[in-house]
Amino acid sequence: MHVDQIPVYVYVIVAVVILALLGFVLLRGPKAPPGGYKSTRDPDDPIPGGAGGDGADGSTDSGAGGAGTTVKEAPSLDRPESVGSRMARLRGRLAKSNNVFGRGLLALLSRDRIDQDVWDEIEETLLLADLGSEASMDLVEALQRRVKVEGTQDPNHVKAMLREELLKLVDPTMDRSLAIDRKDMAPAVVLVVGVNGVGKTTTVGKLARVLVAEDKDVVLGAADTFRAAAADQLQTWGNRVGVVTVRSETEGADPASVAFDAVKTGIESESDVVLLDTAGRLQNKAGLMDQLGKIKRVVGKAADVDEVLLVIDATTGQNGMVQAKVFSEAVNVTGIVLTKLDGTAKGGIVVAIQRALGVPVKLIGLGEGPDDLAPFDAEQFVDALLD
Repeated sequence: MHVDQIPVYVYVIVAVVILALLGFVLLRGPKAPPGGYKSTRDPDDPIPGGAGGDGADGSTDSGAGGAGTTVKEAPSLDRPESVGSRMARLRGRLAKSNNVFGRGLLALLSRDRIDQDVWDEIEETLLLADLGSEASMDLVEALQRRVKVEGTQDPNHVKAMLREELLKLVDPTMDRSLAIDRKDMAPAVVLVVGVNGVGKTTTVGKLARVLVAEDKDVVLGAADTFRAAAADQLQTWGNRVGVVTVRSETEGADPASVAFDAVKTGIESESDVVLLDTAGRLQNKAGLMDQLGKIKRVVGKAADVDEVLLVIDATTGQNGMVQAKVFSEAVNVTGIVLTKLDGTAKGGIVVAIQRALGVPVKLIGLGEGPDDLAPFDAEQFVDALLD
């Protein structure tokens, strides 16, 4: 059949099909990445529902989508270990890692005669455990008073006496609960900060597992956009427990925009908690602190930041104290996460850091396993030291 013999209605049908296909493609827009969507808003677009503004550093606090963020979801799920189960297991690890500290103090206090040389040894043991000079002196003075009155012959009596005084220093009255409850139709927002190398991203992933085990709906925000592997690492943690991860596909994107998108995603999905991972290193300390301040300001346009957790590597000892003070000056730290506590006999860092900042240790990490993170319990901690 020649072309001029093809009926007119065939041309009409072909034209209608082509127009329909073009309309579908145009209406559908750009293809979304696997497992989520990619924001198409421009980095300089104003924040929907709120006015943008200049930050203290002179930069503009851009709104959602500035980093071209993507929401990634998980294909397969793990079931995290329950909090009660991990607490029992971690106590055993803590007792093993700090047994030199506890045994040493008990041995010194159980001597038939305790002279000034023994007290000097006791103070040295406390200082080596990173208890801090002020706390060490307070504990030695309290023990000296009790030894004069009560004596130290009975080992059980010695242990009970030491336990009571150590517990006072650790302070069981501090509120160690996490602010992880929804409020005013918005999720709780937890900002996790700290220098690189302390296990910050890993801590965020492990904390997500803790919350999932408590039946919380969680969103992760990969606001550490300066370390290429950070977002991938965080997404892997999220994938294991079915937690959504909001990230940017552009390395070095605006962390505040990613954080804002994560919170908006949490609001829209009616999640319970949004956990925000942040960078730990920039060219200078001032730049890092300004960035954290900006993240908090931008996120605050969508929902309040309820918790700022500072991650400290327990093996760094007094260096961790310096880090803690710097971060506390930049953001209102509400709690401490001590990682790698199983790798040191310096359990006294708990007391020293609480005294320096006036905020409690809320979580401790005792190993590299996915469920090696648990709420800090003052009594269990002291019992583990003396076990």
